Amino acid sequence: MAGQGRAPKPVRSRRNDTARRDAEMTTLETSDELYGYPLPEGCLPGNETWHPRTAALWESLRRLPLLANEPTLGWEFLLDTMLMHHTMWTKGRWEFASEVRLRLAKYGATPEDRMRLKIKITTPVDETQKTTQQQNGQSSVSDIASRRARLTS
Repeated sequence: MAGQGRAPKPVRSRRNDTARRDAEMTTLETSDELYGYPLPEGCLPGNETWHPRTAALWESLRRLPLLANEPTLGWEFLLDTMLMHHTMWTKGRWEFASEVRLRLAKYGATPEDRMRLKIKITTPVDETQKTTQQQNGQSSVSDIASRRARLTS
């Protein structure tokens, strides 16, 4: 089976694995900022246009805060990945799917990949959303802990 096994737990339990156990999660905030460059035109054979799924994936990657300081070489690697993704969707060449998945895992594409990289991505919450959530009876994570404490006591 391809891949790296199960996602690591937030807290390691082995006593001889202190270096990994003490590793902190890095938290990054999302924003509407775009990183990298748009998908280049004219690089596909026969003057094809990019498949819509590939274009959507590229735009999602451009918004990923992990790629804010990515060097040009990393973006070129991702462009090669997009060429495989485009071939996969336009020509039905699904044998590229595993390679695309492995390449995207290096950049934290899924929650499991980000857990392995020790990265947490958060969405900034402005004050109007906080007050709206509180008025609608929605509570924060700390309220869940206090509710759990009340129910178990």
